[in-house]
Amino acid sequence: MFVRIVKLIIKTEEISSFKTMFDEKKALIRNFPGCQFLELYQDKNNKEIFFTYSYWNLEEDLENYRHSTLFKAVWEETKLKFNGKPEAWSVNKLVSLS
Repeated sequence: MFVRIVKLIIKTEEISSFKTMFDEKKALIRNFPGCQFLELYQDKNNKEIFFTYSYWNLEEDLENYRHSTLFKAVWEETKLKFNGKPEAWSVNKLVSLS
């Protein structure tokens, strides 16, 4: 399993519609084969900055998602709302405390 972190900068005027779109699509993304976990965060100081965290079984699962009709539709809608270049990282979780 690995974690995918994506940083998105959304135009101020598009924040509400972005949150609505994410709310409508979150279950579809989370239930995509190989996705084990999905969260959306918003920066406390800069309301335009969002992060998604998703846990994937295999890189192949993430790649299958990234080439899916679902991803293409979500990404097409999301990128219209960008106020900066998105960034993404695939990381291995080393420590987790609850």
